[in-house]
Amino acid sequence: MSLPPLVQGHCAPPFSPLRNTLTENLQAGEELGFSLSVTVGNETVVDLWGGYADAARTQPWTANTITCIFSSSKVITNLAANMLIDKGLLDPSAPVARYWPEFAANGKETILVKHVLSHTAGLPAWELPITLEEICDTPVATAKLAAQQPWWSPPGSHLGYHPATQGVLVGELVRRITGQSLGAFVQSEIAEPLGADYRLGVLPADEEGDPARVAEMVPQPQMLSLEGLDPASIMMRTTMGSPIPPQAVNGAGAPLRRTELGGTNGFSNARAMARIGSMVANGGQLDGKRFLSPETINRILEPQVDAVDSVMGKRMSWGLGWALPTSGNSYDLATDGCVAYWEGWGGSILIMDLDRKMCIAYAMNKMGASLEGDSRTQAYVKQIYQIVCDMQNAEKI
Repeated sequence: MSLPPLVQGHCAPPFSPLRNTLTENLQAGEELGFSLSVTVGNETVVDLWGGYADAARTQPWTANTITCIFSSSKVITNLAANMLIDKGLLDPSAPVARYWPEFAANGKETILVKHVLSHTAGLPAWELPITLEEICDTPVATAKLAAQQPWWSPPGSHLGYHPATQGVLVGELVRRITGQSLGAFVQSEIAEPLGADYRLGVLPADEEGDPARVAEMVPQPQMLSLEGLDPASIMMRTTMGSPIPPQAVNGAGAPLRRTELGGTNGFSNARAMARIGSMVANGGQLDGKRFLSPETINRILEPQVDAVDSVMGKRMSWGLGWALPTSGNSYDLATDGCVAYWEGWGGSILIMDLDRKMCIAYAMNKMGASLEGDSRTQAYVKQIYQIVCDMQNAEKI
């Protein structure tokens, strides 16, 4: 079979060094398959992809290849919640139980919507025993969280990242308010209006015909080390209470392809991710259509919590659903600017920089070992910001 060039697509001339970096990483085996997109204003300045969609390197990654972006899905899921906030249908300061009465069980009546969006609700994982099959059964997973006792009190007093549970909690809020599943709402209100190739799970049609349509995720031999962790710690309990192996996205009918877990199983590519993110970066509107008001975006960017995260093991800052830059973060993100982002297990990322009206999106199938981002992601983001900075400085000369 005749293989295409290693890196395909287009980029504006100033971003040519980024194409070179991607080519070098493919040739060195740092990448297997990827897509990377950058938008500035209404212009796509980078739309690149390359490599292979499978571990055997038999299927070239194409312009339309999608892959699981894991926790980068939270950006879109929490965008859905904020669209309901924007419409006045969801109040971030209201108890979750206002919309979902059963949720008040076992001392959760004071948990507010904003606690769910900022990972301070006290439900970072399911209590054991829990299985992957139960997590992928939305009614079962939802009912278990409704019955569960929070891991800390009062809500908002502690920060602990909710890797898989946040998507289920937000998904149930969306369903209670709209009557639609989270996936259906995202399709009708976000993906389709923006023309973005994004969905929760994989449609059977995606698995038919083009073998490179859904890329195979390739994890590292050791994805998460539990050595030395206190079994009673929130970090260990969260890890054990979220039994979702990366292999669960591979193959027709795989568990994460046939469910809607808003925090973990979005399937997309960088072009589609950037299309969604650019709407936010452009102040809530794109192509003449407004999706979010400036007031709602400002509220999203207000810090809800800034503390050491007991699951991530580092300082984090969260607005209403999206991470905010903090000093000492791994990326060249302006800590005093209007920037929001989040990243996915193994390396994917979606950054929305409102000061520059810029969006950066990256998806790949060779996973790094980190729960969020990895060295490749950091290098790409830093290179992009340096290029943009150089361009801005050149304009001042």
